[in-house]
Amino acid sequence: MEFFPLKPKAFGLDISDLSLKFLMLKKKGKKFSVVSFGESEIEPGIIKEGEIIEEERLAEIVKEATKKVKSKYVIASLPEEKAFLQVIRMPIMSEEELKSAIVFEAENYIPLPISEVYLDCQIIPPVYNRLKHLDVLLAAVPKKIVNSYLRVLKKAGLKPVVFEIESLAIARALIENQTTNYPVLLIDLGATRTSFIIFAGKSVRFTSSIPISSIHFTELIAKNLKISFEKAEELKIKHGLGERFKIKIGKEPTIEKVRGKIFEILIPALVDLGQQIKKCLDFYQTHISLSGLPPNGKKIHKIFLSGGGAKLKGLKEFLELELKIPVEIGNPLINLGEVENFPKEKSLSFCTAIGLALRGI
Repeated sequence: MEFFPLKPKAFGLDISDLSLKFLMLKKKGKKFSVVSFGESEIEPGIIKEGEIIEEERLAEIVKEATKKVKSKYVIASLPEEKAFLQVIRMPIMSEEELKSAIVFEAENYIPLPISEVYLDCQIIPPVYNRLKHLDVLLAAVPKKIVNSYLRVLKKAGLKPVVFEIESLAIARALIENQTTNYPVLLIDLGATRTSFIIFAGKSVRFTSSIPISSIHFTELIAKNLKISFEKAEELKIKHGLGERFKIKIGKEPTIEKVRGKIFEILIPALVDLGQQIKKCLDFYQTHISLSGLPPNGKKIHKIFLSGGGAKLKGLKEFLELELKIPVEIGNPLINLGEVENFPKEKSLSFCTAIGLALRGI
């Protein structure tokens, strides 16, 4: 099963636990246009932590959501929490030799029997100086996970040409020209989890994910203020972490008594998020070796936020104070220039789908 090879005329399909998003690009000269895009909710329980529980129902949702897309060829995401990504060092050899050697070398890094996973690899070209070895990005996903997604897409009438781990698609969307001279951290705040992706040179170098999520924030607000999830989501979007305001909502008696503040409610979860980011960075600093970069090039120089949760007002400023690293809201359209037929405000939520679609160009 190939995770890396480029295939033309396919649309990107991002499937997560609670939603799917699709997007197809067309390129004319240097201009991109969005041929089609859309999203659909997935009921809780159909997919759990990246594992498909109800294949038939998911196939129906995918088929209905994508029925107006002109192409049946699809580049689909694979769940980050079920994937293994690691950069390993190999002796200098040809790509053909590497394909054979990687099967044996992977046994030292993959915590599952090699017979139970699909493997792929990609040589990482250095951006500074020549190396006396190869840096190789090794990717592995359990066969049962890939086969499950494959069955769903085929049942939906689609023709999968590539499966790609989410972090690779996110990086393709956010990293300008797919190259950085120094390492950056991408933080994708999704509905059910947050992914950390360290990118340096021309490749992803390290990934991890945690269960802190955008929905988690909304649930905390709803629970503490004793309001509905929908009202809590509305408050979160409207006020974020900005003003430390006293909430006054309508004339509902249970809400009139509320004196809490959004920031105070979310601060424990935000501090936890900050601590998890620090743990990720500590592990990266002590366990991940980088080569082919400028001298002293291991320090994280910037953080980019993506995903629907990145829209939380004040989050960027909070993380900058907590981490002492510059933080920016990512731009998933940075490699597309002026894009026609697509609302820019949706780009953060469609980050993975955009990265997948770029692979189809």
